[in-house]
Amino acid sequence: MRPRHRVRLAVNLLNGSTLAGLAVSLAGRARLARFPDGLLVGTGYRLPVPPAPAFTLGNVILTQHAVLAEDSMLLRHEARHATQYAWCGGLLMLPLYFAAAGVSWLLSGDAGAWNLFERLAGLSDGGYADRPLRPLLSRPRSRRRPSADMHGAESAGQAG
Repeated sequence: MRPRHRVRLAVNLLNGSTLAGLAVSLAGRARLARFPDGLLVGTGYRLPVPPAPAFTLGNVILTQHAVLAEDSMLLRHEARHATQYAWCGGLLMLPLYFAAAGVSWLLSGDAGAWNLFERLAGLSDGGYADRPLRPLLSRPRSRRRPSADMHGAESAGQAG
């Protein structure tokens, strides 16, 4: 295991996020297996929330799928979230993530497309689409110049 993955593993154990992941995997009756880089993957997760193909808590990746391949894009995406838990101090990532999802929804009408955490984890790897900003936000603002009539009226008023 690479040193950076050892650090991620230790930090996520210390900050409690991996323990939370283990508790959620138990509640969702997921089958846990060790994966490379200090990750645990729980397949067959049975709870209806969250409605995502996979999600991560600390170094625990949970999915409703029966199998998650070690070389899949989705696993790489979720592994990046495991690193984000370490950087964000553990479960503090959850309110930060949901705030980012709210901002993304306001910007684009989609909770993932402009979510900083999803972008940093790789949108397409996680099954997210890159959506444009809402039209009101993406339209360039035109600068208004004084019209010729207005400018002419001002000049005429100054001359007399």
